[in-house]
Amino acid sequence: MTEPRHLTRIVQSATLRLAGTYLAIIMLLSLAFSVVFYNTSARQLDRQASSQLNEVYRQIDPNNVGRVSQELERYLNARAAEGRAELLAKLILLNLVALVGGSALSYVLARRSLQPIEEAMDAQTRFVSDASHELRTPLTALQLTNEVALRKPRLTSKESRELIEHNLAEATKLKTLSDGLLGLLKQDGHLLEHTSVSLQAVVGEAMNRIAPTAIEKRISVHDSVPNIMVKSEEAALVQIVTILLDNAVKYSALKSDIYLESKARAKTAYLSVRDNGVGIKASELPHIFDRFYRADTSRSRQHTEGYGLGLSIARKLADQLGAEITAKSEPDKGSTFTIRLPLA
Repeated sequence: MTEPRHLTRIVQSATLRLAGTYLAIIMLLSLAFSVVFYNTSARQLDRQASSQLNEVYRQIDPNNVGRVSQELERYLNARAAEGRAELLAKLILLNLVALVGGSALSYVLARRSLQPIEEAMDAQTRFVSDASHELRTPLTALQLTNEVALRKPRLTSKESRELIEHNLAEATKLKTLSDGLLGLLKQDGHLLEHTSVSLQAVVGEAMNRIAPTAIEKRISVHDSVPNIMVKSEEAALVQIVTILLDNAVKYSALKSDIYLESKARAKTAYLSVRDNGVGIKASELPHIFDRFYRADTSRSRQHTEGYGLGLSIARKLADQLGAEITAKSEPDKGSTFTIRLPLA
């Protein structure tokens, strides 16, 4: 809890500083305008008073000019002073309004300016927190198993073998998680070179990679993808299709079917991976591409291994390829993941 609060204080402090900067700029402009406007208006009032005084001089008897001019000059000067005072009061009120309104506007602008940074910091914090939690689980299992074994004075060959198998299983989980995390980090800021790629070749390579898992569950993968050429990066596209196929195999029942289909329309190619597995609830679909997200439904009860990183990696790779991944699913009927790619 300490770290999120610390980040919140940092963001709040940065927001206030940026809002203060915006407000200072607004007030400087307002004050500069007020000074210029006041000086211009004051000179105009003085010229108007002088013009009125000259007009009176032309209309009165020259013998009475001295006495009248003093009284008239005092009157016109008083009027001009009242005008300047009234103008000054209005400008002060205007600047007070600018101060209040500018404060609110500055805060809104500062929040909007810092929102992407805040979201990035929140995402980083969640990522570190989730990664730490996921890493702690297999490490804790390793520690507890070995501590229990150490308490025993002797271990039989069977117990030793079980301990080693358990340690290897947990080490494999750690490697899988670390590979997933490294896969995400490698994609950050990494540019992919686009070439002409055959969807048929991509699908063939992806099928070879998941073949052992599919054979183990006696799942049939039906490939009806024609030889469509797309603009992409072959290794990245193979990884995306492999992730989608691997998910389809994980969440499909024994002796089920998975279908790979593709079509071209206008300047776009569509590659779909369809299964008849457990499916995903509509409320969970918007989150399936989030890091570490695993649905708390029948998909979780399948006892599948994974950390919820695969689809996140696939989405990130697709974004870098200029592609798009969409998902449609219905509980207990299966899911369809579709990759949208530009034709070569």
